[in-house]
Formats: sequence, C-alpha cells, structure tokens
Amino acid sequence: MRPPPEQHAPHPAEHRFDADVLVLGGGPAGTWAALTAAEAGARVVLADKGYCGTSGATAPSNTGAWYLPPGPAREAEAERRLARGHGLADRRWILRVIDQAWQNLDVLAERGYPFPVDEGGRPYRANLRGPDYMRFMRRRVDKARVRVLDHSPALELLWHDGTVAGAAGVRPRDGSRWEVRAGAVVMATGGCTFLSRALGTDGNTGDGYLMGAEAGARLSGVEFSSQYGVSLVDASITKGLSFMFANFALEDGSPLPEGADRASRIARALIEGRRVFGIMDKGTPQGHAWLRQGQPNTMLPFDRAGIDPYSERFEVTLRSEGLVRGVGGLELVSDDCATDVPGLYAAGDAATRENLAGAVTGGGSPNASWAMASGSWSGRAATRFGIAQRSAAPRPVRALGGAGLRPTARPYLDAGEVTRFVQGETLPLDVNFFRSGARIAESRQALTAAWADIRAGLSGEGRGLVRAREAAAMAATARFIWEAAALRTESRGMHRRLDLPDEDATFDDRIHVSGVDQIAAAFRNASQEAVAS
Repeated sequence: MRPPPEQHAPHPAEHRFDADVLVLGGGPAGTWAALTAAEAGARVVLADKGYCGTSGATAPSNTGAWYLPPGPAREAEAERRLARGHGLADRRWILRVIDQAWQNLDVLAERGYPFPVDEGGRPYRANLRGPDYMRFMRRRVDKARVRVLDHSPALELLWHDGTVAGAAGVRPRDGSRWEVRAGAVVMATGGCTFLSRALGTDGNTGDGYLMGAEAGARLSGVEFSSQYGVSLVDASITKGLSFMFANFALEDGSPLPEGADRASRIARALIEGRRVFGIMDKGTPQGHAWLRQGQPNTMLPFDRAGIDPYSERFEVTLRSEGLVRGVGGLELVSDDCATDVPGLYAAGDAATRENLAGAVTGGGSPNASWAMASGSWSGRAATRFGIAQRSAAPRPVRALGGAGLRPTARPYLDAGEVTRFVQGETLPLDVNFFRSGARIAESRQALTAAWADIRAGLSGEGRGLVRAREAAAMAATARFIWEAAALRTESRGMHRRLDLPDEDATFDDRIHVSGVDQIAAAFRNASQEAVAS
C-alpha cells in the first residue's frame, strides 16, 4: 500500500475558485481537456504558467498531425510506429490515438479552423500552424466558459481524504496566491527540457512530474529523455524538417565521424570539440520553396542571421528536447489517462507516451495527435470523477508541495545556481546523449546529495518562488531520469549506453519510478522486479 503523501497547511490565498475539473497547463493537451470537460457539463478552471494560446512548445511551431480515416493507411501507420518502438509501444493505443486525432481534426474543421488547401482545393487536415491553432483553441476555451487563469503557475496539488482535490499557485506579477478546489485535476503541464532554450520550452521545467510524485503518482519511461534536435548554433528552433535538404561536415570539410544516425554523428564530433557545419545542397528549388511556405518558422533563424542556407555553410549544434520530445512522464493506468492516484489524470507531455512511441521520440504528428487524444480522454474522465465529488459542504484540503516551497531550514540556496547545477547533470552530450554506467552513477550521487540541500534551503517570494519551484522540479526530474537509466542496463532507442551498446530482450519492459526524497525504480513486471542500487 502506498504511504500517505507529506501534507501541509495550505498557504492563504487571495484568489479562490471552485471547480469540478482543474486543468493545469494551457497547451494543446490542456485546452482539449478543458473543452472536453466543459462540453460534458463540468465547471472547469484552466491555469496556465503563461498566456493560454501563446505559451508552450506548440504555439510558436508548425506541426503535422495524424489524419487517417479508417482503412489500410491507418493500419500501416500503426504497424510502422509499432516496429520503431523497440518492444515498448502498444498497437491498440496507437490505433486509439490515430482514431481520436482524426475525430478531433474533423471537429476543428466543423468549428471553423482554417486548414490549408491543397492543389485540388481540398482542405489538408494533417497540418497545424501552431500560432493559428493555439489562438483558435483559446477562443474555443473562452467560448465554452472555461475560467482561465493566465500567468498563474501551479506550485502544488491539494489533497482530501486520499484523493487529489485541486491545486494552488501564485501570480508572479503581483505575488498574490491562488487556490482552486476541484473534484479532479488534469496534469497537462508539459515535459522538461531543463531550460535548454529549445523553442517554446522555457516553461517546461518538469513541474507536473514533481507535483504528481508528491501525491504518490508513479512515472514511467523517463529514461527515454535524451532526445536532441539540430539547430543553428545560436538559435532555438530544433525542427528536423528544416534540415531535410542539408548535408553536414566538419569545419575543414571532412565527413562526420561514422555513426548510426545523423544526431549521433554530430554528437560525437561536438563531444570531441569539433565544429559542425551544414549546407542545404540537396533537393530542388520547388522543395525549397515548399519548406519556406509550409514551415516558415524553420527559415527564420537563417533570415535573421543573413544566411542563404542553400549556398552558404552554417554552423549547427544539438539542443536538448528532453521529455518534450522524449517519451516518459506520469504513468497511465487506464484508457482514460488516469494516474494511479485517485482524482489525478495526465495528458500531453506530462504523461508517458510509451504506449505510442516506445523508446523513440514521438515528435511531430504522433505527439500532436497524442495531445489531442489524451486531452480529450482525460477531460472526459476527470469530468465523471470530479462531478461525483460535488458536496454541499466544503471539503477540507491539505497541501502537498515540499521542495522549493517549504524549506526545512532558513533558505540559503539560489534558484539560478541550482538550475545551473542540474543542467550540468542533464544537458551535456557526453553526459546524456551518450550514457555510461559510471557517469550515471556520478549524476545519481551528485543529485541525491544536492536534493538534501534543496529540501532544506531553497525557496523564494513572488517570481522568485516560481523559479525556486522550477529548480526543484528540474532536480527531481533529473533524479527520476537517472534512477531509471541506472536500471536499464542496455541500449534501447534513445537510451544509448556506450558501455552496454546492445539491446537486451530481457529488458522488454517498462520502468516505473516513484518517490520524492527516496526514489525507487523497478521494472513493471514482477518477474523482473529490481531496484537500482
């Protein structure tokens, strides 16, 4: 039986709200969850760290989506994804996601979303322009009478008699506190890139992972967090599509070191201290024009730098996309995206995507479709659970937040210093892109020691409180990652072990991680249960 979570008296709040469903996060997964819940009759509050409609990784990007009606093409896509999942994807879930995304895209069209039109005048529903998409979703959320709390990051979950009962947070602009008591919570706070500067991910600091773990929820698949995207050396856009026409070489023009894939070859060169350059000398003028027209933001870094990428070389780097384009997140225990904690649901990048992607990235159409599907499923289920919790008498609640909020000693840590320390254990290519048992053990030891200090001496006020909680969440996420990575003594998908380069069928299983101060990692199946030591 799970021990009860650590509980505290809630902080007094200037702004208080009641809801059947509280959605944390205002990206595509969060807005779909809020809309689905509101249309099902729930009283819904959505709290976003930024401004719902412009914040998050989707808003500044373009993305594909699965628009596949029932038939052979759908089945073929499911088989392709299953074959790429390294034994950890689930065909039934892939088909469920494809079907729900197809339905949701039709709903967008029915509600007036301006899909592009192909050469034959037919709407092309497999592409979403991020700014238009999220602006449209914000209008729909407002029209559905969802109460939106913009610029209101959540700091902790609330608890009542064994169930999640809402959340509390702060408005950094004036330092005031807010509290939402809700029958159910959908965690749609996104993933974690450890402030790597990947486009649109500055708010993705693992907040939902820490809040979920504090409530007792398990995480799954977090070892698959070493996804890196190619970008111009001083730019933030990591969309691989912009480099589809490029060849890469070292500064002197010599070929990249040999490797299984482009990212690995670039990573090896960068680790050796060598500069890598690209030039888009593949493709046709028509293809180049299509890229600029269909994915215009991919060309902005070149335009701003005054580079013609089709005739001039440009320097590139690899930027971590962490658990945004990685795989892991809060474990789901049912088809409706429930976690193993009553009243808590997860959607989008806050949830594990192993069922969909296995051990490789689902970036692009799979993740965009997952956001729609998981948002819809979690919103519907949270409505059923949340409405059932309605009561004439107020339910007393306790607060669950610890690290970064309630130091056990007089605060003495700087959030910026903690963040930089965590980045040193998560972002470098020779730490995280390529892994080894010795380096994993070093990170585990360093993070465990640092966690004691974080618990004792990290806090802040107003915006500083948000930064402290983000630093704690990134530290917790790093610990989750390395505990799982230590247990997976093989290479599989994006988990690349230099000391154990082969995939081992013994480990065709998922790793669950739980706990906050004391973290346990174990394989899901009892026959393989083990704890990293």
